[in-house]
Parts: sequence; C-alpha cells; structure tokens
Amino acid sequence: MEKLYEAFEMLLNMDRELLQIIGVTLRMSFFSTLLSCLVGMPTGVIIVKGNFKGKGTVKKITGTFMGLPPVVAGLIVYLLFTKYGPFGSLGLLFTVEVMVIAQCMLIIPVVINLTESIISVNVKSLTETAKGLNFSKRKTSLLLLSENRFSLISVVLTAFGRSIAEVGAVSLVGGNIQWKTRVMTTAIMLETNKGNFTFALALGIVLLLISLAVNIFASLLMREEKR
Repeated sequence: MEKLYEAFEMLLNMDRELLQIIGVTLRMSFFSTLLSCLVGMPTGVIIVKGNFKGKGTVKKITGTFMGLPPVVAGLIVYLLFTKYGPFGSLGLLFTVEVMVIAQCMLIIPVVINLTESIISVNVKSLTETAKGLNFSKRKTSLLLLSENRFSLISVVLTAFGRSIAEVGAVSLVGGNIQWKTRVMTTAIMLETNKGNFTFALALGIVLLLISLAVNIFASLLMREEKR
C-alpha cells in the first residue's frame, strides 16, 4: 500500500520524467494508429469488394501477419534500418519514427482483417444501393465506410490498444533510451527489474486509466450504434 500511495503522489506531483514517457507513448500510439487505419481500412474494403486474382492468398497473408510476434516485427524493422540495412542512411533507428513503423507492421494486418469482417456483413446490400444511385467506386467505398462508422471506430480503438500495450518491437527498435524513446511499457519493465516499484506502479496506473477511458468510449459507441 505504501508503494501505491507513493505512486499516486508521484502522479499528483507531475514528475517530469513520468510526463515525458507518457507523452512519447501517446505520440507513438497516435501516429501508429492513424497510419495503420489510413492504410488498413481502405485495404480491407478493397479486399471485400474486389474480385481479383490471388484474393485468397492476400487474405491468408494478412491473416498470418495478424499473429506476427512483436519481436519478429521488431527484428525485421531493425535489420531494415540498421547502419548496414537498406534504409540505414535515413538514421531512423532508435527514434520514435522507427517505433511507429514497427507498430504499423503489427497493427495494419489487424485493421485489415477487422475492417474486412465488418464490411463483409452488409457489403452486398450497400453495393446494390450504390449501383442504383450510380455511385463511382470511390463513392461506394466511402459509403461502406460511412455506414459502418461506429463499428470501424471500435477497430481504431483496438488498434490504439494494441499499440499502447506493445513492448517487444518498440524496445528492440527504439532502444528504450531515457528522455527519447522510452515508453510506458518498456519503462515499467525496466523500473520493475531495477526494483523501482513506485515509478513502475505510477506508469501502470496511467496505462490502466487509459484502457478504462478507451473501454468507456467503446461502450458508448456500441450504445449509440444500437439506437
């Protein structure tokens, strides 16, 4: 209980390092979620609507990548951006930017598959409606996304949750560097190993509060969708 009290006290005192870690975490999670949804949602719609050769193979690949271990994703990105890798000249290794790239590798397949599952429920009826209104392919895709907006927001929240809870990939490519690439999950792991339970608990409390806020928001959206 004493450690828990100290953790709350640290939060109330707005510890500088604590705030910096929270800021890096939210920045990384926001951009990785945004980019993953911008790529994954249209791709999911294309897969559902499309009738192209190799569609089954594409679905199998995205399904396989849904289960990609985070450390493997981190290793792939590390090899790509290391000094001797094809993108080494960009100097992005051990930065927030490369952490976002690693996160996107993990999250995009999830967004694609969830979007595909949601859109496939009413794609036939909505496509027929779009044809009757002489909609273009682009407008048809926008109609599919619009009519399923509440369900798709839950996909965004899922992507954000996956991003903010990640440890392996971001630790590998980010290096867990103090004041630069340290995020809440990697900091909790480090501080626990060091025996600094107060700091780890403070970060854990923030993670739980963020998860609670996301769940409340998701519940409100589900209630709104049922109306």
